[in-house]
Amino acid sequence: MYGALDISTSGMVAQRARMAAISANIANRNTLFDSEGNLNPYRARRVNFAPGDPTAKTEAGKQLGVHVAAIELDQGDFNYRWDPGNPNAIKSGKNAGCVPEPNVNPVFEQLNAMEASRAYEANVVAAETTKQMMAQALRLLA
Repeated sequence: MYGALDISTSGMVAQRARMAAISANIANRNTLFDSEGNLNPYRARRVNFAPGDPTAKTEAGKQLGVHVAAIELDQGDFNYRWDPGNPNAIKSGKNAGCVPEPNVNPVFEQLNAMEASRAYEANVVAAETTKQMMAQALRLLA
């Protein structure tokens, strides 16, 4: 059975994944090098949701709830900091003398985190309300 509790749970799982990506973005907002020591600024992660649950056993269940469709790298431009004396500065071209930095905007990430938190809380309230309604229905039947 794929009911209201399952729908709320799928929303909580999706928002948890979103919050994990936001946390990673904030934690890596100053990361300039990859694991091999090459200059490769961190790219922000973006979580994309899609309706339904592809793992559900019934056709009705596959159309309800939400799931994480993909976690993609933000392909937006890097931020650049003017620092011509830095050994990592770009040597030529339009951004010469600038050091590329991750495309993470801490203000945007904070707003995203607040939105994900509120969406998670809304799903918790919906699940709690559903549980209370089920318990009341069982009391009426008894």
